[in-house]
Amino acid sequence: QERDDHCRRGNEERKQRYPSDQEHRRERSGDRDKHRDHSDRRKNANERPGVRGHEREREVQNIREQQAEREFYNERRREHRQNNEGGGVDQNPELRQSDNKPKEKAAVNKEKPSFELSGALLEDTNTFRGVVIKYSEPPEARIPKKRWRLYPFKNDEFLPVMYIHRQSAYLLGRHRRIADIPIDHPSCSKQHAVFQYRLVEYTRADGTVGRRVRPYIIDLGSGNGTFLNNQRIEPQRYYELKEKDVLKFGFSSREYVLLHESSDKSEANTKDDDDEEEKEEESDS
Repeated sequence: QERDDHCRRGNEERKQRYPSDQEHRRERSGDRDKHRDHSDRRKNANERPGVRGHEREREVQNIREQQAEREFYNERRREHRQNNEGGGVDQNPELRQSDNKPKEKAAVNKEKPSFELSGALLEDTNTFRGVVIKYSEPPEARIPKKRWRLYPFKNDEFLPVMYIHRQSAYLLGRHRRIADIPIDHPSCSKQHAVFQYRLVEYTRADGTVGRRVRPYIIDLGSGNGTFLNNQRIEPQRYYELKEKDVLKFGFSSREYVLLHESSDKSEANTKDDDDEEEKEEESDS
């Protein structure tokens, strides 16, 4: 009994001496319970669908903002590189815009519409044997009454005579499929020149105006040119031909002398022929 009484007294004394330890343990256990309750509440709040969606929207918005910033900085880097490649960096963007404005205006002025003839319709209609002809006859084209001839010579060698009075125009060139008078020299163009008869007006000695058919030559923009009496003529321009004129094409050594059937007659006879031709042309017109 004395032992038991001694143990009880010891326990009571300990309880009286250290009451704060038990209270501290209780407080710690209470704090743990509070912390668990707070964490449970946060978990329950996060598990709500509205909170999750709001957080996702924030994340998506942040990602978009980051991408926009990256694109902006990338564009600035590209502009910086382009300016460096162009020979220098423009520190003032306003000056750069002012420099670009006149260039843009000039480009706009260059792009004005053109109402000139394009030649597309002419290419569709002015074809012969599947080849587009560069030349079209003028409205004053006529077939001559006088019988003109070309006498070709090659190094003082006489070649066959060419009779050129049956048509109003004769195409000269290297393209044998369409050329009326073929020229085989390699320095000549495929469509080199045209021998054209035209009805033109002239003034008589008494001051009156008459009309007659005269021969003309026109170069079609050939590479090596057409020569009239050893002088090169301008392309796309009519040159009136007279009796005994000499024609050469390119670097060919052939010379073509223009004559007609009454070239050996006197001047009076030739004038009579011109008057008769004029009368016939007036009656035809």
